[in-house]
Amino acid sequence: MREGIDVLAKHGLTIDDLIETGFELYVSTPGREGEEEGRESLREQLSSHLSDPNVWLMLIAASLLDEMITSSEGDVHGLKDDPAHLVADELIGMCIAEYIAGKRGLFNYIRYDREKPGVIGDLPPFMDDAVGALVAASMTRAFE
Repeated sequence: MREGIDVLAKHGLTIDDLIETGFELYVSTPGREGEEEGRESLREQLSSHLSDPNVWLMLIAASLLDEMITSSEGDVHGLKDDPAHLVADELIGMCIAEYIAGKRGLFNYIRYDREKPGVIGDLPPFMDDAVGALVAASMTRAFE
């Protein structure tokens, strides 16, 4: 899990940040486990996915792409503010979401990407989609 945690830490994130972010869009329904059990289940899901090289490699790719589109000189490529024509970031998010939780994860990712709860809204274009997908798909799996 170290690689996944290291990528998050590079962006000032912890698993606790992701749990809080996940629960910002949590909707309780009858028959579902309680919030405390859900938080523990989400922690387990996140830990599991962050140790999966398929997931942490996509997180690393997102992080490197964010570095690539900016430089010490600022927004050299005009992509820092996530323009509408940039879709590569969403594609990474879609891959992560579907890999972790299939079509349900993809559906939930779209919701998280639109709302940008918690720390997601503070991340650069590629990481916001990668982390959003990780959180959304892990929430999906935690409550299956």
